[in-house]
Amino acid sequence: MKVRGWFLSCLVVGVLCGQGFASADELDDLLNQAIQENQIPGAVVLVQHKGKIVKHQAYGYALDYEGKRQEMKEDTIFDVASITKVFTATVLMKLYEEGKVRLDDPVSKHLPEFAHKGVTLRHLLTHTSGFPAWIPLYEKGSGREDRLAFVLQHPLQHPPGEVYTYSDLNMITIGCVIEKVSGKKLDEYMDEVLIRPLGLRDTFFNPPLTQQGRIAATEYQPEKGRGLVWGTVQDENAWSLDGVAGHAGLFSTAKELAVFAQMMLDGGAKGGTRLLKPDTVKLLTENQAPENVTQKHGLGWELGEEWYMDVLAYPSTFGHTGFSGTSLVVSPKEELVVILLTNRVHPTRETESINPLRQQVARLALASIREE
Repeated sequence: MKVRGWFLSCLVVGVLCGQGFASADELDDLLNQAIQENQIPGAVVLVQHKGKIVKHQAYGYALDYEGKRQEMKEDTIFDVASITKVFTATVLMKLYEEGKVRLDDPVSKHLPEFAHKGVTLRHLLTHTSGFPAWIPLYEKGSGREDRLAFVLQHPLQHPPGEVYTYSDLNMITIGCVIEKVSGKKLDEYMDEVLIRPLGLRDTFFNPPLTQQGRIAATEYQPEKGRGLVWGTVQDENAWSLDGVAGHAGLFSTAKELAVFAQMMLDGGAKGGTRLLKPDTVKLLTENQAPENVTQKHGLGWELGEEWYMDVLAYPSTFGHTGFSGTSLVVSPKEELVVILLTNRVHPTRETESINPLRQQVARLALASIREE
């Protein structure tokens, strides 16, 4: 995709050529220009280096619809969309540490109703199960249980372990495994083993109505009978699963995502609290895809993806994006966390890709810490 605007083009050149644009302050100009050119309604950026926040700024509007405007704030809560997947993977690894699951367990060991005997948990976590990329799950069945059963019986497009296809069905299924093995609903178990131990207060599925004023609005969906989606999950499939699913549905803030990311950088610990073993963090953030698959992928985490990590796309860098306009990049090499949260689907998803914007944020974040 072409970067919009003369300013963004000049900014790229300036950073590449070292002409004085390499500063955290340039992030302000970058984001404000993206808003002026209607790329996004608003955004929050957070850059954290060696555990210290060096940039945390809000831009534009969390709500800009039918004459109503609400300014974006640093603590605005976002629908983080597919960033949910890395939280789900982390929760599964808590069960792994307890010896309740193994990565090469057949899914059917834990979910006898699962139709495909050759698919393992590792296949699901690395998107090599053979599931198709997407299905309109919200059009199936009459409720959460019907729809989950439909996923577990859905045909594969490829034999397991042979092809990488990013698919929400993988992490929906992982969510089912977590619920079956833990005996608790995914949101309850995630809150118990990850969210509360991290001290997060603004990270949850199905935000309470009292928090709506702090939440960035997303898409207008009249064709689905939803109107303006504001305070509930934008993803239709997660919405049809009562807002709680392994692939999407989580809401959070930039600051709380940074706490989670720093825990990963610190080998699974937050201060004096250990949430994961260092070896478990390595499993999550190193390539776990089958040897015959060229696409490298951690357990839930994407690895070294230049299309949004840009200059931070080292082999050791892990991260994830979300369809709603979010991204999280974690670089152990630079001891750097870069978070860009936007509501780019507000009020419509029919906008151009923000991947060039994600790349420039990553580039400027790295440039800013090298000036320290």
